[in-house]
Amino acid sequence: MGSHFATSSNDSSRHLGNPEADRHSVKDTIRAGLAGGLTGAVLIWVYEALVWVGAQHLMPLAGIPRNATGLVFGKGVQDALGIWAYLLGTGIHFVFALSWGVLFAAIWPYFRRRGYEATFIALFYAIFAWIVMHVLIMIASSNHPNYFDPNVIIGGFMSHFVFTVPLALVVKRMLDPQKR
Repeated sequence: MGSHFATSSNDSSRHLGNPEADRHSVKDTIRAGLAGGLTGAVLIWVYEALVWVGAQHLMPLAGIPRNATGLVFGKGVQDALGIWAYLLGTGIHFVFALSWGVLFAAIWPYFRRRGYEATFIALFYAIFAWIVMHVLIMIASSNHPNYFDPNVIIGGFMSHFVFTVPLALVVKRMLDPQKR
């Protein structure tokens, strides 16, 4: 009975440890990463709208797209740019989200071969991404929240979980060796 489940054609465990099963073209990896990054980028904004704007009243809804401009260049630049801060902030948000998506797609086969679930890896990836992004923000600008405040840390991790879990599921599905 156990061997039936192990040899099922739908069982992805037969690909564990098999690097050939995870050979994807660069084009497929980039496509999966971009799709995952785009999905995560949209969903993190939905989260921010529901939680940061709706529940916590931390900013107006219109503040979400321009938020990245202020974090990277400071509040003064954000205000001086006016309407352009929305465009620049949106560009920053999506460029970074897509880049994180492509990076996840590049590393995902390594973890899949070792039997890890994509959502499990996504939890650690979210923490890693939050730390890297906010260290870069601290280097780029002095205008940022207190990254030692537990509320800022927990809120940041939660928003990045909303980003990385869907990203990981999209990448996992698009790079599934059984679908090729």
